[in-house]
Amino acid sequence: MSIYVGNLSYQVTQEDILAVFGEYGNVKQVQVPTDRETGRPRGFCFVEMSSEAEETAAIDALDGAEWMGRSLKVNKAKPREDRGNRYRDNRSGGGNGKFSPRGRY
Repeated sequence: MSIYVGNLSYQVTQEDILAVFGEYGNVKQVQVPTDRETGRPRGFCFVEMSSEAEETAAIDALDGAEWMGRSLKVNKAKPREDRGNRYRDNRSGGGNGKFSPRGRY
């Protein structure tokens, strides 16, 4: 399992996160999603630690903590939802996924 860390400063680096979470155990992986257009961090990340006990210690200590001028939101990451085809429901002309410019099939 991994940890979700939200409300991060946009100036945060992977090294910053490693340093903070490293105080609570061995950090196996840090993922900092970036904006496709600007390349800057999106304000959240995922941290994976070696054990559940280490993750729990980090969550307990850091959830709500002030860091880099922001109040962190730290909790267990939820499994990613399957969004399917996001354009499918926005097509005009009906609901069966087939596109018709006049709304007929």
